[in-house]
Amino acid sequence: MEAKQMSRNGLNIERLYYKDSHLKEFEAVVLSCEEKTGAKGEKDGFWVVLDRTAFFPEGGGQFGDIGWLEDVEVTDTREVGGVICHETKKPLVSGSIVKGKLNFDVRFDRMQQHTGEHILSGLVHNLYGYDNVGFHLGDEITTLDFNGELTEEQVQDLEFRANWAVFENVPVQVLYPTKEQLKQVDYRSKIEIEGQIRIVSIPGYDICACCAPHADRSGEVGMIKIISCERHRGGCRMTILCGFRALEDYRRKQQSVTEVSVALSAKPDKIGEAVRHLKEQQNGTREQLNRVQELYLLQKLEQLTPEDRNICIFEKELDHIAARNFVNRAVEKCGGVCGIFIGTDTDGYHYILGSRSVDMRIFSKTLNEMFHGKGGGKPEMVQGSLTGLEEKIRNVIMEA
Repeated sequence: MEAKQMSRNGLNIERLYYKDSHLKEFEAVVLSCEEKTGAKGEKDGFWVVLDRTAFFPEGGGQFGDIGWLEDVEVTDTREVGGVICHETKKPLVSGSIVKGKLNFDVRFDRMQQHTGEHILSGLVHNLYGYDNVGFHLGDEITTLDFNGELTEEQVQDLEFRANWAVFENVPVQVLYPTKEQLKQVDYRSKIEIEGQIRIVSIPGYDICACCAPHADRSGEVGMIKIISCERHRGGCRMTILCGFRALEDYRRKQQSVTEVSVALSAKPDKIGEAVRHLKEQQNGTREQLNRVQELYLLQKLEQLTPEDRNICIFEKELDHIAARNFVNRAVEKCGGVCGIFIGTDTDGYHYILGSRSVDMRIFSKTLNEMFHGKGGGKPEMVQGSLTGLEEKIRNVIMEA
């Protein structure tokens, strides 16, 4: 069963990517070159139509190929009304013979991701009966949506099985069954398809209707890494990296592990334990600091006298619970406004204001208007944030 050419609008375009998904260069005749118009009517490049092409148009969840026609860059490939259109910034002469060259690095990367997706989707379907209800092959990651949830153990098992499929290096087969033959084929398909159905089969793992080019063998996928699998719309969304993307991700993470290992003077396989130990030390230090800050504020509180109508304290860092406790106690000693501002002139301040004689909601509204702030609370206490200079803020508080 061989791939058929597409004929529509009088054109008979030979789809070379179906004959050889690894074809990098070819020659073709320019059938037409029309100026492309943007959404606002502006001229936005050209659509070039060839009599034959190795450029795959956008479809099946995969972006259109890019590359060159002679020295003219092809920035996208799309199918419009059965006609494959190559998007270029410069025109080509109709009737001329041109040499096409794919950006094969991009094509091969996409084939790695797409074939890896088929392996995983087939495994999920065969093992758990879930359907792939969404697929996006992006420039950085690939996501798969399933209509059922997967446990962490199931995800780990799927990743192992998927990579075993890669190691087996099974052939990736493309079939064009007749209607009668199709009745005997149990294949996955997300949409209803009219006309000739193209089936991509990875024996033992998946059989699915798909219009995109794929790897010749599963070994070309290189490696399949599941980055995450999270709940999504009653099912789950799986994020994966395949082939060189997975290798690059490993390199980046290995570099991060090495940097953390050096910084913590811990072996790479012990950095998790070292980080937990460091976090425990930090929590202990934070508790000690909070106690010191609380003692500092208690000293401030003891120094207050009835003559201190308004109180204003500025600190770069301060425990919020200790600050709030101080304001609650200080308002019993001062007759006006008691305020604590935590932060800096550059980064802004978080404030806690209290009073037994001044409505803090009205006062904070005025303060926020003066210093581009926001916040609120009750008549006796408000909290918020603002941006301004300590001297000017202090003047406003002390004059309240």
